[in-house]
Amino acid sequence: MSITAPVNKIIKFSCVDGPGNRTAIFLQGCNFDCKYCHNPETRKTCMGCGICVDKCPAGALSLSTAPGRPVVIYDIDKCCLCDTCIKVCPHDASPRIRNMTASEVFTEVMKQVPYIRGITVSGGECTLHPEFLTELFTLCREEGLTCFIDSNGTLDMAKYPDLMAVTDSVMLDIKAYPAGDHLHVTGCDNTQVLANAEYLAKAGKLFEVRTVVVPDLFDAMDTVSPVCDMLLPYMPIRYKLIKYRPMGVREQYSHYRTPSDEEMTALSDYLHSRGWEDAVIL
Repeated sequence: MSITAPVNKIIKFSCVDGPGNRTAIFLQGCNFDCKYCHNPETRKTCMGCGICVDKCPAGALSLSTAPGRPVVIYDIDKCCLCDTCIKVCPHDASPRIRNMTASEVFTEVMKQVPYIRGITVSGGECTLHPEFLTELFTLCREEGLTCFIDSNGTLDMAKYPDLMAVTDSVMLDIKAYPAGDHLHVTGCDNTQVLANAEYLAKAGKLFEVRTVVVPDLFDAMDTVSPVCDMLLPYMPIRYKLIKYRPMGVREQYSHYRTPSDEEMTALSDYLHSRGWEDAVIL
């Protein structure tokens, strides 16, 4: 039986999730608790509380009556994507989840061929499902599609050679370099994240690293500078510097200051001055 994974959504065509036109698959569930998370509804698994069911204007949600823990049933054909269920959920979850096999996702991907270059699997944190990724990527590679992982870097990727063999490249979040800053931002340690950055760079599989710049949480230069020291020998790698913006974040974390254009440019200029050619600001 094929392995399943909880699919939050599939974006048929994306030009921001890796090179070229790609299909982006977002899996549900994340082991980080980033204070600035812009997709907080992808973090946790639906608890089946049912609060969202009566609120759904399209009648796309129902509560199972089977014995055991209640489960919210999602009818994708009725859904109007109004996000009401996400807005009323008190648990940072989403009921709009489909448990899909790799073959089922592959079938959805193939509907976009030949208009896509490949796929990118994101989250949540997609590497919580390494066997699913391996199966999906194997199917896609057989059709000539490139396969990218968008990750927070907590899976020890060196221990999954089968997955790495069918992975073309990884887009890696480096939330913060100093251990204390990373713990403050995410609630988790970053030892494995940094180890993965170097492992992937040496293997030629690190497409980009990304840091969200939140001046009220940490000094971004304390991250950008040591990341540059670590990865500069392995160019070309893109460094994507992302402005914190309050849209979509949880209310209790929406008060942080958005960095100025001058602050962002200073980080980019620093990278360029060190010889890091592909540094971009979002």
